[in-house]
Amino acid sequence: MEVSAVREMLKAKRAEGPATILAIGTAVPPNCNYQDEFPDYYFRVTNSEHMTDLKEKFKRICEKTAIKKRYTYLNEEMLKEHPSIATFDGPSFNERQEMVIEETPRLGKEAAVKAIKEWGQPKSRITHLIFISTSGVDMPGCDYQLTKLLGLNPNVNRIMIYQQGCYAGGTALRVAKDVAENNKGSRVLLVSSEITAIFFRGPSEHHMDSLVGQALFGDGAAALIIGADVDEFVEKPLFEIISASQTLAPNSENAMALHLREEGLTFHLSKDVPNLIGNNIENIMVQAFKPLGIRDWNSLFYITHPGGRAILDAVESSLGLDKDKMRESRYVLNEYGNLTGACVLFILDEMRKRSVEEGKSTTGKGLEWGVLFGFGPGLTIETIVLRSASLST
Repeated sequence: MEVSAVREMLKAKRAEGPATILAIGTAVPPNCNYQDEFPDYYFRVTNSEHMTDLKEKFKRICEKTAIKKRYTYLNEEMLKEHPSIATFDGPSFNERQEMVIEETPRLGKEAAVKAIKEWGQPKSRITHLIFISTSGVDMPGCDYQLTKLLGLNPNVNRIMIYQQGCYAGGTALRVAKDVAENNKGSRVLLVSSEITAIFFRGPSEHHMDSLVGQALFGDGAAALIIGADVDEFVEKPLFEIISASQTLAPNSENAMALHLREEGLTFHLSKDVPNLIGNNIENIMVQAFKPLGIRDWNSLFYITHPGGRAILDAVESSLGLDKDKMRESRYVLNEYGNLTGACVLFILDEMRKRSVEEGKSTTGKGLEWGVLFGFGPGLTIETIVLRSASLST
């Protein structure tokens, strides 16, 4: 009898429907850096204008990124106040930490306020908070700070995920799915906030991968409200999270790595990353969509992390996709750069906006099924199968 009672109790705690994205909010810092002007700015603020050959290389790198502009918290005045940040390897961790510890949750709050407003429900209904960031590490963390900034209930269940890199958006959705579906009536606030002050550094002729990173990354925050058993009288479902999985690409141990050091967060990237993703992506798709009987990859919509233009090209080519399938991912890369874990959440927002504008649906470009990819250190691939909520009823 006791075992039966426990099973019934656990069953009663589980939601019946799938985890569903109910609202999305985004935010960026005020400083906008245009990519065609960035090489001049970068070599000036790092006191590296004498490195003329390297500057020309950097210009070519920036031209190839397919990025038009990026937003950053860090500005020239701050670099003058903290000159060690502008060097390649000067001890500067303390200065960087002071910036990101304060700014990361603050930017996250901006995005969260927008998501909560769109959701239209009182913040007292939020039962869980998941916060992800690659910007520094601190205790109590960004989850604690955001709870205070938003005035959430002190008994909100918090999960802080640091240092996952660019696949963290997919990781957070995977965790949010488990939380929402195993806690009936729960509403999860998922926040991703990224500040590149932890990563910015001057150029080095011997570390071109670091220079590539300086041309790619931008700052931004995104927030989602996620819950199961949606009350459509008061909530507007966007995307259902059908399945979530994580894969380590074989023979990829040295493909991508980030390390916290005295000089901040260092970045190492192999040129093999696009090929590694391209060589593994179809097998991952087969495993994810076989239970649904789907093999036509062009019948899906795509939320693909734009780690760089070559990564989007590799996914497109390997899956034989039509040119418009990466449109939203390329747009976010163009307008914001690589936002690390927040990037796929920005693309989700762009996807639903364009669907509404084109009059096809409230989500998913008028298509029922879609997939979200997160790529990051490991080489780790997060795969989230999505269903357009507006077409699933």
